[in-house]
Amino acid sequence: MATYSLDFERPLLELEKQIEELKRLAGSDTRGLEEQLATLRVEIYRNLTPMQRVQVARHPRRPYPLDYVNTVFTDFVELHGDRLYRDDPAIIGGWARLDGTSVMIIGHQKGRDTKENLYRNFGMAHPEGYRKAMRLMRLAAKFGAPVVTLVDTPGAYPGLGAEERGQAEAIASSLIEMASLPTPIITAVIGEGGSGGALAVGLADKVLMLENSVYSVISPEGCAAILWKDASQRERAAEALKITAQDLLNLGVIDEIVPEPPGGAHSDPEAAAAALGDALQRHLGQLRKLKIDKLLKRREEKYLSMGALTEK
Repeated sequence: MATYSLDFERPLLELEKQIEELKRLAGSDTRGLEEQLATLRVEIYRNLTPMQRVQVARHPRRPYPLDYVNTVFTDFVELHGDRLYRDDPAIIGGWARLDGTSVMIIGHQKGRDTKENLYRNFGMAHPEGYRKAMRLMRLAAKFGAPVVTLVDTPGAYPGLGAEERGQAEAIASSLIEMASLPTPIITAVIGEGGSGGALAVGLADKVLMLENSVYSVISPEGCAAILWKDASQRERAAEALKITAQDLLNLGVIDEIVPEPPGGAHSDPEAAAAALGDALQRHLGQLRKLKIDKLLKRREEKYLSMGALTEK
């Protein structure tokens, strides 16, 4: 039986408990209830509010980059260090194969428990994390290999040490690096896409989002605290920020929504991985057909066109 942790999932938990209880009774037919459960799960997840999607994006059992590395990719060889300061465990990266094609995979990595989250700094990268990412991107370009980034972070780490070591400069340099990197880049937001910490590895030729992921300049709680001096206004902030995959597709910020299984990626990680893998392979195949000069021109036009206003 699945373990539900979100408030809006309680009806699913209650129905599953009924099914499990009936299964203990010899000869009990639970097919009707199981069909009802499946229908209810689809209905609940089809009508999630923006703040509820934030909760799903933060779900502690949601697949992280290393989970996808082990399902979508093969032959992963992790690379460490920025060659300047230290290795940052909040950013993972290395060589891998995607359907036989060598790629450089880079992603934000959170932890599953307190100990691992402290080690990974809750997926919040320091400057050396972004400098490691840049080093790996340059390495990929040197060998003509595409870059795939998986975004899942609340944001870049805002601590004193990170600021002293040039957090803002590292993010800005990463954006410049990705804007002119002479190799295909694909980004997938797989959970939280928080502010510059996400964008620093998210400037790509194709940007995908999993259905229940979010991408925003600030968290709903942070926005509510600034605008209304009240973090409890997070629902209102989430609605105004337009942070869901559908909102961002409508605004032209992303290129495709990758569907998740009913109940979210955490309910069926293998199905989520299959959908993400299919999308990555399809876009990678299209991008690899382009000459580098045309690829870079299209990348430039893509970002220059964002936010353009037209008179009516």
